[in-house]
Amino acid sequence: MQENRFGTPTQAASTQINEGLRSHFHRVYGTMALGLLITAVMAYITAGSETLLSLLVGAQSNTMMRLLIAFSPMIVIMMAFNPYTMRKLSAPVLGLIFFAFSAYFGWLMSTMFIAYTAESITRVFFITAATFAAMSVWGYATKSDLSKMGSFLMMAVIGLIIAIVVNMFLQSPMMMYIISGAGVIIYTLMIAFDTQQIKASYNEAYGQENNNKMAIMGALSLYINFIMLFQFLMQFLGQRE
Repeated sequence: MQENRFGTPTQAASTQINEGLRSHFHRVYGTMALGLLITAVMAYITAGSETLLSLLVGAQSNTMMRLLIAFSPMIVIMMAFNPYTMRKLSAPVLGLIFFAFSAYFGWLMSTMFIAYTAESITRVFFITAATFAAMSVWGYATKSDLSKMGSFLMMAVIGLIIAIVVNMFLQSPMMMYIISGAGVIIYTLMIAFDTQQIKASYNEAYGQENNNKMAIMGALSLYINFIMLFQFLMQFLGQRE
């Protein structure tokens, strides 16, 4: 009997799904990487611009404004990336919003270029990138169900936010180190959790447009995890000017 060189229908479908999932993750990681590049460039430009930098520093001089600026990324995410906008806006428009958000985050992070040496920023970036790569690969490949961590991680993030707000008033260095340590652990686990969620949410039957939207949302989740892990690691490993 002549062997079917195209394989069984099940094998062909499985191959198609794997190729689709691989392309989906290429879009996720590519979008996230471009967002990080925009953030880095914007932070560098702002640090070298007296006008842009003074605008940020002046806004942060007031405690309430500092709180508002600190939580403005969360507000933007809730307004721009909610279920309503996901349904109404096209994938290219959502992508443009994500890149604009990345530029805004770069403006917020620009003070790091003044507070820390360029060498330590570069070193911590590569440590963050290595940690991200390892955890994302594990989240993609593991057979364990990481969704069980979801509730714990959400509660941990809420607790972390509350602790950060409290320490804005207390200004305790010891509490800041504790917060940073907790943040490193939480967002390291979040990378693996979100990677598995992105993998589980992909379905070729949703159509190209919907999967492109989910790729942008996945990129946003991983982008936030990367940025937060980087910021918390800087508290431990960054060398101040």
